[in-house]
Amino acid sequence: MNEQTLTKLEYDKIIALVKQEAATSIGKSQAEVIQPSVDMEAIEKLQAETDEAVDILRRNKAIPFSYMEDVTPSLKRSEIGGTLHSSDIVHIAQLIATGRNIKTFIDEIEMELPLLKGVTDEITTLKHLEKEITSKIDEDGNLYDDASPALRGIRQSIQHNESNIRDRLHQLTKTKSKMLSDSIITIRNQRYVLPVKQEYKGSIGGIVHDQSSSGQTLFMEPKAIIELNNQLQQSYVKEEQEIELILQKLTGEIANHTETLAVNQAQIAELDVIHARARTSVHMKATKPILNNEGVIDLKAARHPLLSLDTAVASDIFLGESYHAMVITGPNTGGKTVTLKTIGLIVLMAQSGLQIPASDGGKVACYQRVFADIGDEQSIEQNLSTFSSHMTNIVQIMDKVDEESLVLFDELGAGTDPQEGAALAMSILDKVIAIKATVVATTHYPELKAYGYNKDTVMNASVEFDVASLQPTYRLLMGVPGRSNAFEISERLGLSSETITHAKSYLGLDSKNVENMIVALENTKKSAENKEAEAAETVETAQQLKQDLEKEWHTFQKEKEKMYEKAEEKANKALRKAREEAEIIVEEVRQMKDQSLWKEHEWIEARKMFDEAQPELTEAQDKNTTNKPQKQSTRTIQVGDEIKHQTLNQYGEVVEKKNDKEYIIQVGQMKMTAKKKDLEFVGKKKQEQPEPVTHVVKQASTSNVKPELDLRGERYEDALQKLEKYVDDALMQGYPRVTIIHGKGTGALRKGVEHFIKRTPAIKNHRLGAQGEGGSGVTVLELQ
Repeated sequence: MNEQTLTKLEYDKIIALVKQEAATSIGKSQAEVIQPSVDMEAIEKLQAETDEAVDILRRNKAIPFSYMEDVTPSLKRSEIGGTLHSSDIVHIAQLIATGRNIKTFIDEIEMELPLLKGVTDEITTLKHLEKEITSKIDEDGNLYDDASPALRGIRQSIQHNESNIRDRLHQLTKTKSKMLSDSIITIRNQRYVLPVKQEYKGSIGGIVHDQSSSGQTLFMEPKAIIELNNQLQQSYVKEEQEIELILQKLTGEIANHTETLAVNQAQIAELDVIHARARTSVHMKATKPILNNEGVIDLKAARHPLLSLDTAVASDIFLGESYHAMVITGPNTGGKTVTLKTIGLIVLMAQSGLQIPASDGGKVACYQRVFADIGDEQSIEQNLSTFSSHMTNIVQIMDKVDEESLVLFDELGAGTDPQEGAALAMSILDKVIAIKATVVATTHYPELKAYGYNKDTVMNASVEFDVASLQPTYRLLMGVPGRSNAFEISERLGLSSETITHAKSYLGLDSKNVENMIVALENTKKSAENKEAEAAETVETAQQLKQDLEKEWHTFQKEKEKMYEKAEEKANKALRKAREEAEIIVEEVRQMKDQSLWKEHEWIEARKMFDEAQPELTEAQDKNTTNKPQKQSTRTIQVGDEIKHQTLNQYGEVVEKKNDKEYIIQVGQMKMTAKKKDLEFVGKKKQEQPEPVTHVVKQASTSNVKPELDLRGERYEDALQKLEKYVDDALMQGYPRVTIIHGKGTGALRKGVEHFIKRTPAIKNHRLGAQGEGGSGVTVLELQ
């Protein structure tokens, strides 16, 4: 990007905000050199990286950066065989620890962060090297006593020597106290000394290492400890030598990993810059832009990124598609330059991977070049006027501009004769528009207001001005050219109405018509905006109502389903109870049959009566139309009474009373035990009839009974019920032989058929089907 453009748009201040958010020194260095990219793919990746980091911050989490110095010089020194200082080695340990912590954080966080994880995947956790360093050197660069066995022994010797020296000196402070300026032990030139008064120099004896500023006190090393001090000095030398050996060894290990450490530092710095971009976005309340290569800029509530959130005025900005040029007209104090810089900075920020200060969904075009001619500074060095300075810059821009450029002109054509300046401005705009570059220009020339209306590819705009407060609102009005408001401002400031009226008489008819047109446009614009706001509010209310209705509908559906489930459960419960009672009856009948108390045709008749009664029961329960109890008679049931069995829906006669709650009844040819609560009194037995009236369910015609029954695909229990009924029907039809088709399958159904055969006396013989009859997939039954 053009450096002059970046300077004029104050791009460096945006970068300063990012640098301020960086956590490491190397990250700050990287942030300083951020430049807008012109590669669409690279820009999209930068934006995606920033968005991932913003997601982390929105979850109140933070990447764990810690203090970290640039270790590049240390790595180079280790490569050429130099020995690193202990503090330099500590910085390398801090680099390794920071990389390890960041890598662990990204790997363990429960978020989809493919790009950030791609950065941390390049970080190598050198745990062995980190442990080797931290076990020998503390955070301040001091070596631990046990950094090596030799160092431990040397330091123990030093402590022993120092203790001996201090003991000897303490004795001297007691016996020679009058000769000393103070009873303290101090150090000069790494040797222990005492402060001796000048006049007692000879009495103490020894070596003078220093003296006070007045010369009255001499810092002397007494003869008695000179040899001890010499031994101590030798131990100090040995300590330094051992420390040097330890540092050389650690430096050698670092030299083996310089390439890995350099990559780790680069990845941490890259991640730090991404994190800094994200923190800048959060503080600015910025959003991720939608990028395009079509020259479209569509922003809602766009703000100048360098103004505080409290003072920045948001504006809607649209540029592209049907027009790619905008002319912002109005007075010099109207904030046109702020709008121009807002557009330019938002484009540069988007192309630098920074989110933009605008509402969600903002569209920003990516440009190969951005040019700006902003400011009215004179070129003192070249002795150029304001006009000449501007024109020199414009000439340079015109030489480089193309269709992939964004051009920002501030007060185009200013600084010269108004008519000539306006003509030049229109000519320059014609040239840039013909090249198909995107251009935004500000001007206070009234001629350019009409220029915008006469060009299909040009949009007029202005910055709103509040005449009542005599202050610009800084809100951009698209489609409305600006007014000078000179007469209104003058009137508000106290200029007489007579003078203002006289001034208006000098205006030409065209100027008056243009001003009237602008006023009408402003009013229309405000009216449209108010209606748009009302419509938006109505839509929002309708959407909320729709959501509420959908919520209520879903609640209703859930409640309905619950009611159906309860009803079905209640019906199933009643049905299960009826079936249990019916099974008891069937079992009693079967026992009677097994005891040969019934003839075969009586058993068949009773079985059919039960089978036909059960569907009526099921249907009655499934409908669940009413839960009212059956009507009960108040008369006591006696032997010989005609009754109705409510559960079986069959009529019969009471044969015997077993107890107060149970009776033995006869239904057709079948006798059974029934509970008193299930019986309904119908009438007394008629004495004149020779035989008891028997109510039997009408038997279904068996004329359509086939000589074979296909049970394939049936559930096990349903199949056996069908088989039992079919055999009864076949017996009544008089078939001597029938075929049961059960298929081969798992064999479960065939075994069920065999079990049925064993407990059914009416079947005198059976066999599997022959080769032409279906083989083991069928069973042939021979009936009595």
